[in-house]
Amino acid sequence: MTLLLLGLFLGLLLVGAPIAVAMGLSAAVVILTHHLPVAVLAQRSVNALDSSPLLAVPLFIFAANLLNAAGVTGHLFQLIRLLVGRIRGGVAQVSVLVNLVFSGISGAALADIGALGSIQMRMMREQGYRDEFAAGVTMAAATIGPIFPPSIPIIIFAAAANVSAVKLLLAGIVPALIIAVLLMLQIAVTARLKGLPRDAVRPDLKEIARTFLVSLPALLAPVLLIGGLLSGYFGPTEVAGVTVAYALAIGSLVYRQLTWRSLLAAARETVEATASVLFIVAAAALFAWVLTVDRVPANASGFLLGLSRDPLVLLLILNGLLLVVGMVLESLAAILIIAPIVTPALVAAGVDPIQLGVVFVLNLMIGLLTPPVGMSLYMVAIVAKLPLHRVVVGVLPFLIPLLLSLLVVTLVPAVATWLPNLVIK
Repeated sequence: MTLLLLGLFLGLLLVGAPIAVAMGLSAAVVILTHHLPVAVLAQRSVNALDSSPLLAVPLFIFAANLLNAAGVTGHLFQLIRLLVGRIRGGVAQVSVLVNLVFSGISGAALADIGALGSIQMRMMREQGYRDEFAAGVTMAAATIGPIFPPSIPIIIFAAAANVSAVKLLLAGIVPALIIAVLLMLQIAVTARLKGLPRDAVRPDLKEIARTFLVSLPALLAPVLLIGGLLSGYFGPTEVAGVTVAYALAIGSLVYRQLTWRSLLAAARETVEATASVLFIVAAAALFAWVLTVDRVPANASGFLLGLSRDPLVLLLILNGLLLVVGMVLESLAAILIIAPIVTPALVAAGVDPIQLGVVFVLNLMIGLLTPPVGMSLYMVAIVAKLPLHRVVVGVLPFLIPLLLSLLVVTLVPAVATWLPNLVIK
């Protein structure tokens, strides 16, 4: 049964079928040919979507679209540029910091590239940065978004692995900060070795103060979100709803750039993005059910525990597996298929499920930067109007800080578990 399922799935991918279609259709064929209950097709799909944490996904997507329509990204970029742009390689450093702040709004790497990528690439080109370097910085900085809350992949992992979504979201804060620091160190070293340019801006304190006041409502959006989670009074869905209300308020009343036309455009983009995510969730539920019926999770758990019962060894094995999977499989689909299979074995061996969630998602976000299916590569190639091979060359040096961050989270569980265990007893 499993061989037929995987064969059909790979065959459909090779002929160009979307991944959700490939998963759902291959599962449906197996269910029909093995005379399994046909009602499962509807039941498992609907049950997969009947999940409280998943309610946060469309709300976070909507909040990010609203804030982008309100011009928040431009204000954030200008403020951080005034603060750090004068150091050597300053615009590249600004790109990392803006992604860190905006990741507290968007929750997705491709959303960060879509909202910030064109601004980052244009400014770095204007100041003489090589296109490959600018593309690499843009892609690497965007990996912060799916780690720092609100992270859509982490919410999906929480639903798939039956782990606390609030704890997992909080667990991403420290690793995201580590990624940002290591990326900035890499840029600083490159700036010194290759003489990267300084920004042309020459701000005075008055201009910085004025820009800070203008940007303050935008800066408060991630503070509101993270503060809500840390307080313990809100779950992901409630925080997402509050963030949407806040985005509507500052977009229409403070910045006054949120018109009915832009509101409808943001709603349309949200519906399209949410439909894509939920289609993958529903199809992956069918795919995972067939694997469960054929006892693949139980067999995989036995196999992994037979290799080793050392939590660190199992995490290193998982890292190797996911880095390869991330090269060929879309990240949400990989979470929904693989997480239910490997989580029981690793938790049984003593791996903290909170650490596991962060390690899992970070692996797959690195996969966004690797061919042949790395979506960030294609997104930046479109935004920057560069051939794919030049984009790949640009991102290679930035895999070093990302892999170092992954190693830190793997070797030191407290990096992921300290904050959620401190806040939520």
